[in-house]
Amino acid sequence: MSSRKGIVGIVSCVVVLAAVVWYCGATEGNERTYDIRPEIRLPENRTDAARAIDAYERLMERYMTLSERSFIGVEGDLKEVCKKLDSIDGKLAGLSERVGRIEKALGIEPPPKPVVPTVKPKENGALPQSEPKQPGETGSVKGSDSYSF
Repeated sequence: MSSRKGIVGIVSCVVVLAAVVWYCGATEGNERTYDIRPEIRLPENRTDAARAIDAYERLMERYMTLSERSFIGVEGDLKEVCKKLDSIDGKLAGLSERVGRIEKALGIEPPPKPVVPTVKPKENGALPQSEPKQPGETGSVKGSDSYSF
């Protein structure tokens, strides 16, 4: 039995060595070529003017977003103001109606509507303006006697 174990051991050693030799020969025999294409990008040479323009564009974008946010806030405030004005308008209409009924019950005539004076244009089509006063037309000033000679 010991002779069979020795023969099996020798055969297994030969098989392992053959496998190692075959593996080493297979890896040495083939040369592989790898195609490597490195992509190295250099920053473009930019002038100071181009950098300034880019900085200005970034600044304007920030300003636009800031102003958009502000306008959104103003829009919300305007909606609230419009609602408040509408409620005030409704209350004033009711108050005007009540005053009209009171005037009617007491026999009071409603006041006449104010007449808005119309301004007539001059001959050349321009609206009249206040003319400058002449030096003699200053009028009297209190305490002006102390300056007289």
